Amino acid sequence: MTINEILVLFFAWCAGMGVGAFFFGGLWWTVRKSLLSTRPALWLLSSLLLRVSVTLAVFYVVITSGPLQGHWAPPLLCLLGFVTARILILRLTRLAAKPDPTAGDAHHAP
Repeated sequence: MTINEILVLFFAWCAGMGVGAFFFGGLWWTVRKSLLSTRPALWLLSSLLLRVSVTLAVFYVVITSGPLQGHWAPPLLCLLGFVTARILILRLTRLAAKPDPTAGDAHHAP
């Protein structure tokens, strides 16, 4: 395996990470915005169309370009990066959603 092929595989993984962060980060942002919106369906539908379009375009470019065109490794590494980004975004959003244990609880009276 040449250095060029290794770089192609690395960039395929990076592309998957980037599009995964865009997809799942965008989903998290959209859900938060739609909860406060007067038109949540418009937010959700337009976000879905944008996120899926960008994701499919990136996967298409990874599959159809480069010196490893037609090989199974670049799409697989792109998918692996996508799933890795999902796991990272899930952990980050759970950390962001946890209440601060040092703050007083305003919902319960003594």
